Amino acid sequence: MADIRDSAIIDALRRQMSIAAAKQVVAAGNLANVNTPGYHARAVDFTAALERQMGGTLSLAGTAGGHLEGTVSEAVSTEEIDGLQPRRDGNNVQIDRELLTMSGAAGDFARAQTALAARFRMVRYALSEGR
Repeated sequence: MADIRDSAIIDALRRQMSIAAAKQVVAAGNLANVNTPGYHARAVDFTAALERQMGGTLSLAGTAGGHLEGTVSEAVSTEEIDGLQPRRDGNNVQIDRELLTMSGAAGDFARAQTALAARFRMVRYALSEGR
């Protein structure tokens, strides 16, 4: 069985909380633009967010002679959501979908926060037990 250290658990919970917060921010941005003509709903690019949180970097590949190659350093990668039916004004934000996304992200954040608090309670108990 692999040895799991407290720091690895805390880092994993921190990453989960960061991604959940990013999902809420993007959903809130979509809701803020619900009446903006031509606005297309966005979502957190989970693969890019996970790779960034795991310490990797995203690389840009040049597909044509004039393209630059390099790495991406933005805080949260988002992508337009495909397959949503646009309204007559071209906006495709669906309020129910965004509220559901925010609720799910809030639940993910709360679960990670509860696990983190339990981990800290165990550490605090271990420290106070020696007195």
